Amino acid sequence: MRTCARWLGRGGLPLRSGLPLLLIPPFLLALQLLVVGPRLPRAARLGAEEEREGAVAFSVLSIEPVRDSRQRGSPSRRPDLDDDEEEEQVVDEGLTEEEGAYEDENEMLSRQVGPRALELQSWAADGPSFTAELNRVITFITRPQLNCSRTLSPGQTQASEPAADSPRWLLCAEDWLLPAGDTLCVAYSFSMDGGVSEFLNTVSALGCQVHSFDLSNSDASGRHLGNSLASNHGDGGVVRQHKMWLEWRAPRKRKHKRRSNLGTVSQTLADIMAALGHHTVHFLYADLLSAEWRVFQNWIESGTLQSVHHLVATVHLQWAGFEVGGTDEEVLRYWFSVLHGLQASGLKLIHSSAGEGLSVLKQTVPNAHSTYTLSWVNTRH
Repeated sequence: MRTCARWLGRGGLPLRSGLPLLLIPPFLLALQLLVVGPRLPRAARLGAEEEREGAVAFSVLSIEPVRDSRQRGSPSRRPDLDDDEEEEQVVDEGLTEEEGAYEDENEMLSRQVGPRALELQSWAADGPSFTAELNRVITFITRPQLNCSRTLSPGQTQASEPAADSPRWLLCAEDWLLPAGDTLCVAYSFSMDGGVSEFLNTVSALGCQVHSFDLSNSDASGRHLGNSLASNHGDGGVVRQHKMWLEWRAPRKRKHKRRSNLGTVSQTLADIMAALGHHTVHFLYADLLSAEWRVFQNWIESGTLQSVHHLVATVHLQWAGFEVGGTDEEVLRYWFSVLHGLQASGLKLIHSSAGEGLSVLKQTVPNAHSTYTLSWVNTRH
């Protein structure tokens, strides 16, 4: 103390003048406690008092959930997507493992028939086998999966029991599979041969709004020809032709076209329906000259088949098809995977009609034909 006092007296501050400066920090601390202390939460004040008494201080943490600016279950946006690629994602909330096990069967079914990636089926045998793969495909497309007590066949306008002879195609005319009386009936056809005329006559007689898509320049009398996709509501029974064809490539960034005129001659079925303002196609006929496999795949993967109630399509087996490659066994396996995908999307085969020729993938086979016209009905609409 004497040394400190001596130092203060010599070179530092005088002892008496230094005492007020030493009292400033305690004074400011006391002033802060008097002003701020009453505004602190009770827990904080208690913590401060306990700390002064030498007790252990605890930090109080908030366990309140952080409030997100987006509502739960609302559409979320991936950061790597621009406006054209924005996707809607639905979050399943509050489902425990046990609750998920008792999920409603219809809800599970609706999820299964939505957009899906084509699932490549396993080999028919232990490994690649042309005979095994071909037999599986032919069996699948020649055995009906649903029997209809009342049908419409080519040229018929009234439903009747299935005819004894085998027509080229059939439409299942069960009441629960036909459009209701107050519903707009819509029919599409995609074909570049003359075999579609009977289909057009049948659906026209049903009073459907009919759209025929054909890249050829031929125009039957009594039909309206044009490239416009403007809808013709109220023209029931009138066939409107469009010089357009089906596309199976669907770029990721392309959005569905609004209801307008599509400038190109090739569009996906979903884009065509959107442009025409149609949510459902009740009857669809397609003879796509070997493009059907890729088109079917697009319909499966995009979920478009949910909007098609009756489908009549010709499959061609002479060669692999557009943009289909691989060995013969791989092609047959791919064909079966597409057929299986159609069934998984809700289509049931009701009729099969063999065409001419006995060539499959450029090989002559005695028990198979080069083309088959298949009639399906969607039992999940």
